[in-house]
Amino acid sequence: MTALFATFFTPLRRFALVNLLAWPTLLAHAQVTPPGQVFPAPAATPTDTTAASADEQEFATPSVIGMGPSKGLVLHYERMPRFRVTSEAQVSGVRNYASDADKNARLIIKGYVPLLNNPHLKLVMGINYEREEFQFRTRPIDYELYENIEDKGLKTLGAQLAVIRPVNEVNWYIFRVKGELSGDYTSSALGLRDYVRVSSEFLYGWKRSPQFSWGLGLQLGYTFGRQSIYPALLYNRTFNSRWGVEALFPARVTMRYNASPKSLFYVGYSVDGFNYIIKLRRELMRVGQNGQPEPGTVALRTLELRETEVKFRGRWERDLLDFLWLGAEVGYRYNYAFDAFDRTNADREKIIDSKFAGAPYASLELFITPAIVKAFKR
Repeated sequence: MTALFATFFTPLRRFALVNLLAWPTLLAHAQVTPPGQVFPAPAATPTDTTAASADEQEFATPSVIGMGPSKGLVLHYERMPRFRVTSEAQVSGVRNYASDADKNARLIIKGYVPLLNNPHLKLVMGINYEREEFQFRTRPIDYELYENIEDKGLKTLGAQLAVIRPVNEVNWYIFRVKGELSGDYTSSALGLRDYVRVSSEFLYGWKRSPQFSWGLGLQLGYTFGRQSIYPALLYNRTFNSRWGVEALFPARVTMRYNASPKSLFYVGYSVDGFNYIIKLRRELMRVGQNGQPEPGTVALRTLELRETEVKFRGRWERDLLDFLWLGAEVGYRYNYAFDAFDRTNADREKIIDSKFAGAPYASLELFITPAIVKAFKR
């Protein structure tokens, strides 16, 4: 019985694992986003064991020769040193706050699974979990916004579906829809109606050569803090054996330097936006000059937090094993907004205007590449 079980189970286990780990190949056709995210994963390089077959190479993709290895499972940790926080009330009934943030850290975990992998149509499902934490030098007792954040952190749990459609040898398009739960929720306080956030995008592009691909499209998302639609220009180009550019303007522009097939350097900027719902422990009432509640308004039980930041960054990626890569990044963060808005009353008025001092940051990342499939087969 044991021999029979091993005969049946061992090939099945190998088949399941190989297919599960093969999903980074699909990402070579998906969206370009800032570090820590994987759409699109780059085109196959000499060290990428999931290079497409000759038939697949006839279909256009947004990736170009020279881009780094495809990213699969991603573990990312980012930390900033102490910086100044100043919050000013924009309505009566709310006080000001000023202190130093001793800690601002982010943990990001992402993974992707293929639903369909044909040369002319690919479907990729992704999941992600993110947590941002703050600790303030002066504990923000009785200051609702930061008291909640320090105790519970800001969390995002999401899932997405990407449709990658190579049309022919020149044209391609991408459609992606993503749903997330974003806020300071705990498992017992989770509510879809309160925390759900939806974003999507569509890009149509042209593959002019193996070294040059570009596209135009629209994005609906929270890059600039609130949900909005804005145009997007994708531009991937490799100029020679060393230099290239990878961009999804205006959200990200990055210059690439290929020191070797196993070592790449990047420099550029990215714009990151976040939108969280903060549950208040105590109701917050907007009051007028006479100290009475403003006419036509009701007490606030939640706040909408809109965060936008610009990062000027340098990044290094290096392989540790055939399938495991390390990403190290340093840079400077400029915080454009960390503002809280009324999401209860119809005027959606800004309640708190916060200013974060600029600060350096550093991050470390480990990610698995398709080379693990080859390692498993050996």
